[in-house]
Amino acid sequence: MMIQPLLKKILFVILVFSLARSGYAQNPLITNQYTADPSARVFGDRVYIYPSHDILCTEGKGRIGWFCMEDYHVFSSSNLTDWKDHGVIVSQDKVPWVDPAGYSMWAPDCISRNGKYYFYFPSRARDTVANGKGFSIGVAVSDTPIGPFVPQSEPIKKVQGIDPNVFIDKDGQAYLYWSQGNIYGAKLKENMLELASDPVILQELPSEGLKEGPYVFERNGKYYMTYPHVQNKIERLEYAIGDNPLGPFRKAGVIMDESSTGCWTNHHSIVNFKKQWYLFYHHNDLSPNFDKNRSIRADSLLFNTDGTIRKVIPTLRGIGLSSALKEIQLDRYSDLSRNGVKVDFLDTANRMMGWKATLAQSDAWIRYNAVDFSVSKLKKLHVRAWSAQGAVLEIRVNKIDGPLIDKVNIGSSTDWKLVTSSKASVLRGVHDLFVVLKSADPVSVDWIRFEK
Repeated sequence: MMIQPLLKKILFVILVFSLARSGYAQNPLITNQYTADPSARVFGDRVYIYPSHDILCTEGKGRIGWFCMEDYHVFSSSNLTDWKDHGVIVSQDKVPWVDPAGYSMWAPDCISRNGKYYFYFPSRARDTVANGKGFSIGVAVSDTPIGPFVPQSEPIKKVQGIDPNVFIDKDGQAYLYWSQGNIYGAKLKENMLELASDPVILQELPSEGLKEGPYVFERNGKYYMTYPHVQNKIERLEYAIGDNPLGPFRKAGVIMDESSTGCWTNHHSIVNFKKQWYLFYHHNDLSPNFDKNRSIRADSLLFNTDGTIRKVIPTLRGIGLSSALKEIQLDRYSDLSRNGVKVDFLDTANRMMGWKATLAQSDAWIRYNAVDFSVSKLKKLHVRAWSAQGAVLEIRVNKIDGPLIDKVNIGSSTDWKLVTSSKASVLRGVHDLFVVLKSADPVSVDWIRFEK
């Protein structure tokens, strides 16, 4: 007789997690699979991200303890908050020249020209006699940004290396960049499939330490060569500026410092979307103990008046407005009180379920910025929380002692519960949310959501 209520509870939990983990949280952008090396592109009114796809190597499947990648997905968004997975676009067993047991589909790129979309990707070739040892770079072509992409039968001739990047200058000339010890560049033919010039080593970049992952863009007549570089033991993102797409470039500074938690790699792209520049990069958020399984992130990027780039400080909040009607992940906070707040995984056995924020002492608080309340006046507030002794939360806007939206009593429980209040009241517009603990006993919060 207890089967039906238990089944309802299980279905409810599945529904809650499927909704909460579908991409509403900010950094990392994708939480249902590992993603790395994001190549972001603006096509039309959407941002498309072409990342590599980390998986865990197992016996007979890649090199255990190393990077392992067998295919590519593409993701897109119109608002930088909700990301749609369009599925696999290229896989190692569907490319004629790629070793189908190589698991080395590393960092890619994509570009649009003359109504076609050209997807560039590196991998190990099955025929090393014809294509050379190490990595080659191939191209797959599509009529749309999401495919289907048709791979060419052979990789690009005279190109050996990884991390392809393509840039089309204002005069229509296309360039291909890649790395193999040094960073190389060459002109591309109009067909985007062949080199139009011999490769050259780009000059005036750091001579010591690993450098890879080139990404070139133009702004105000200046060409920015950006790249990860190992100055010490961990990659940091650096850049150089030149007057020509093939340099020479002068070293200009650091875009992002080394990972504070020890993630060895970083790999990035930079785009301008709706008059704002963004940096896309990766970190091992979902795999803190193994930095070969990474997750893509994004943060705003700003320029100084002289054209230099302001250093980007990584955030959990990331970019985009969060709709008040969708789950707001407080653990992806903008700021929090110095004491009394802890963020941890909901389940360390399944980290892709995401995180929770625990407020452990009275007056501890979390700020989550840029929540969109532009819809009709909202009256209901849902909080997914857990407190063993029970707790009281105040929800305010714009500052810690700002206008009170609601005061929510979280009853005592032995597991997560959904608490609903019908007293919420907030003006339309975009506001920062403050969640403040107003009781002595701790509470863990997964998310909050508003309703009409």
